Amino acid sequence: MTRLVVALLACGLAAPAAADESKEAALWEALRGRVLEVERRLDGVVGLSVKDLASGRTLEIRKDEVFPQASAIKWTILYELYRQAEEGRADLAEVTRPPLPRVGGSGMLQFLSDKVSLSWRDAAVLMMGLSDNAATNLLIAKLGLADVNRRLEALGLQKTRLRRRMMDLDAARRGDENVATPAEMRALLEAIREGKGLQPARAKDLLDVAATPKSNYFRRRLPANLRVADKTGELEGVRAAAAIVELPRRPYVVALATTYLKRDDDGEDAIAEISGLLYETFERLDRASETGRLIMR
Repeated sequence: MTRLVVALLACGLAAPAAADESKEAALWEALRGRVLEVERRLDGVVGLSVKDLASGRTLEIRKDEVFPQASAIKWTILYELYRQAEEGRADLAEVTRPPLPRVGGSGMLQFLSDKVSLSWRDAAVLMMGLSDNAATNLLIAKLGLADVNRRLEALGLQKTRLRRRMMDLDAARRGDENVATPAEMRALLEAIREGKGLQPARAKDLLDVAATPKSNYFRRRLPANLRVADKTGELEGVRAAAAIVELPRRPYVVALATTYLKRDDDGEDAIAEISGLLYETFERLDRASETGRLIMR
């Protein structure tokens, strides 16, 4: 093992066995430096885990530390819905009438009448597209909070937990926060993209729901036509994002979290900037030959 590989492993850059240490690894090292510069400027704390699904290379900061996830935790609910559908315990097309009262915060269901009806898949679209808290709580009641966590345990995720419903301030005051580590959230997205426990058609539909068009800070610096399955989250002093970014040759999964933010907008700006830096590097790798020549599409 060369000194360069040892240094990369020590700073959290795991290199694939056959990597070109003189070029591609240098590109990753430069990316890490730019990401760390974003963290240095932020008055807050950053957690990151990103994986190149083609090479297996990762870049990570505080990968095993627990961060609040806010609405990014909704990925766990989406996965449980589709796993229960696979097991015959839930019917995505079944129609339900959401009861009153409904929680506020983000989303539109809170403003609709008691006559509205929607399918469980519709609720998932509202949850992932509009971050609808009322739709999310409807799904949690259907699926069972404990079942979501048992599924996470079965995946080997020991620190990722759905501990409360949306907008439950009493639970939050007790410390029942929805949490994950960057590495575990990234591992969950890998399992989802692989379709773990799902038939191909259902796995594709899950990703279609997660890729619902939306505007958020993770997507701010990404091309409009790029396929991104993502969920962001916002709480006081917290901003988070977890995403699957589909490039033809270099798809990647990323979990980002910021906490202890002095200014919430700065957390959004930091995630936007890091997301843009990741894309710039992966897009070059996606178009590059083995020697680094960039080929126009």
